[in-house]
Amino acid sequence: MRLLRTLAICLAATLPLPAAFAQTIDYARLDDRISRLAAQEDIVGLAVAVIDHGHIAFANGYGVTERGGTPVTDETVFRWASLSKGVAATEVAILADRHELNLTDTVSKFRTSLRLPGGGEHRATLEDVLSHRLGIVPNAYDTRLEDGWEAADIRHSLRSLKPLCPVGDCHTYQNVAYDTISEVVEDVTHSSYAEAVEESVFKPLGMVSASIGRNGLQTAPSWARPYSRRSRADDTQLKRRVNEDYYRVPAAGGVNGSILDLANYARAQMGLMPDVLSEKALEMLQTPRVYTSGEQRRMSSRYRGTVRDARYGLGWRIYKYGVNGDRVIGHRGAVEGYRSYILFDPEQDTGVVILWNSSSRRPNGIGFEVMDMLYSLPPQDWMEIDTPATGG
Repeated sequence: MRLLRTLAICLAATLPLPAAFAQTIDYARLDDRISRLAAQEDIVGLAVAVIDHGHIAFANGYGVTERGGTPVTDETVFRWASLSKGVAATEVAILADRHELNLTDTVSKFRTSLRLPGGGEHRATLEDVLSHRLGIVPNAYDTRLEDGWEAADIRHSLRSLKPLCPVGDCHTYQNVAYDTISEVVEDVTHSSYAEAVEESVFKPLGMVSASIGRNGLQTAPSWARPYSRRSRADDTQLKRRVNEDYYRVPAAGGVNGSILDLANYARAQMGLMPDVLSEKALEMLQTPRVYTSGEQRRMSSRYRGTVRDARYGLGWRIYKYGVNGDRVIGHRGAVEGYRSYILFDPEQDTGVVILWNSSSRRPNGIGFEVMDMLYSLPPQDWMEIDTPATGG
């Protein structure tokens, strides 16, 4: 069965684009640009796929899985980091579509460890959790997770925080609190979170190497080892042990998979697999819930106004892109030694997904160069190959 699914994915990747669609993405230029990026010292390995009007038109690996190791391919497994949040939201949307829960259900309805200031868990809904509207300081107590605390104990301790705003009023990005969703899913499905996602998302979407947890990464036939740069002055250093911290919050950072897995997942988010993700489920996920001023400032500073009106749905960021304000949806992820990226236009069924095993931010620019091609915008050096890099 695994072989058959793999063959199906590879076939989809090689199918020609429909004649009705003029090719706007210059794949020869894109491949050359990424090859040049992969040769930079701050890059170890990366994988890139482009979905072009619904078809996986480009899926390549660059660089190596580790210094001196084997080449990255389109089947090499990476950590997805915070792209895991969209997977968690997708699982909840599927359960809501089946009427097994409601987005308006409060956290207190389920057996979870989340305790918020002033008993806020009795007011906070699943929608609030998935859109980061719990009213507490951003990334609350992530340092405790990194110090070895159990995630459930950290969630219980959140009640001692001073609220920044009433529940539902402001966006403050979370990891440990967000992972409350894994407890909700387990309570509803009566199975482990990993098993539930495997049955509802990974298998139906043909994500043949996707998994949750460190073991799923390290037992893959080809997997990327983590690298990180501690400072500008230091050489890129191998983190020989894959960090377990954020695997302990699987709904926030626990997913692994190949670039082909991520491309198929992106196709589903475009509405191309309605038997798995219905139009109703996608509306739940991709409807903006809150304006994210901090994200807008970051994107405006780095990408000079290319994206605006940054908002957050359920596990997804929503922007207006370019001079025409085309609606695009995406997310970024970063965990020690790995980064990830997804950006797509759901109206054109076109987008890009990227996975890499270093702390460089430059591969994010691949996404902008692809979207600029899609919208016929003037080319810019978003990968910072021909201009000085502005940061690692």
